[in-house]
Amino acid sequence: MPANGLLETFFWMSRRLNSRFAKIDDCPLLAQLNQQLIQDESHSNPMTAVELERRMRDWLGGEYQAVIFEEAGQVVAYGLYKEQPDEIHLRQFFVVRNRRRQGIGRRAIEILRFEVWPKSKRLTVEVLVANLPAAAFWRSVGYKDYSLRLEILQENKS
Repeated sequence: MPANGLLETFFWMSRRLNSRFAKIDDCPLLAQLNQQLIQDESHSNPMTAVELERRMRDWLGGEYQAVIFEEAGQVVAYGLYKEQPDEIHLRQFFVVRNRRRQGIGRRAIEILRFEVWPKSKRLTVEVLVANLPAAAFWRSVGYKDYSLRLEILQENKS
């Protein structure tokens, strides 16, 4: 890595990553970020931004919580999770495109693990098999391969 790149990485990593729980007013932002997540991981979810926002409102009004991560007043990541009696299931995790590979994801997961989530619960996350960079990231922060879900997609006969 060139010296300038190393200095830039150090600069970004030395900045404070703040976290806060999302509120219902954050749903438009979370829906927009969720739409980017769907695109980036080539997910088959066909929902529109309006549908994603409605779903996010339902989730935050129900059993899910979201944490928004900000740096220097800018949103840089979010995580959406559900706490169950014996586990925390991280349903969505996203770092904004122009801030990836700068340590933000790793720092955000550390905040969730050590400041937000109970230490006594099993932590789970699902990764699309084709999303190799995401699988590598999750392994790098301590997750281990546990299962592989297989499916047959049926043709829509409407």
